[in-house]
Amino acid sequence: MTIKKNFISLLDEPNVAAKKIKSAVTDSDGVIKFDRENKPGISNLLSIYSSLTDESIDALVEKYKESNYGVFKTDLAEIVKTFLTDFQEKYEGYFNSSELDDILDKGRDKAQKVSFKTLKKMEKAMGLGRKR
Repeated sequence: MTIKKNFISLLDEPNVAAKKIKSAVTDSDGVIKFDRENKPGISNLLSIYSSLTDESIDALVEKYKESNYGVFKTDLAEIVKTFLTDFQEKYEGYFNSSELDDILDKGRDKAQKVSFKTLKKMEKAMGLGRKR
């Protein structure tokens, strides 16, 4: 199976996501700054980092101004791993819950009632319904 590196799925294995972060394409100058036009790779990574923490992009740029991409990506990879691990635990809890089954069953029952009424109206309008 080929791993697509151009996105991170919320259901990616945390270690796979970390690997994607560490191998993300960035420019060759190694300066960590936000510039979507000239530095789209590192700008995207800064956006991800900021969205998963309480740190602003400006604060991150300041924090990593003396660092290289490797240090930044390693730190971000750990943040992404932690986020995905927590998210996936919650997802599994909801996905495998009886509460979800109850919600789906109620939705199915309601849809069946509505569709049955609609089908009967359609049959009557087309003259296909049983006449009494």
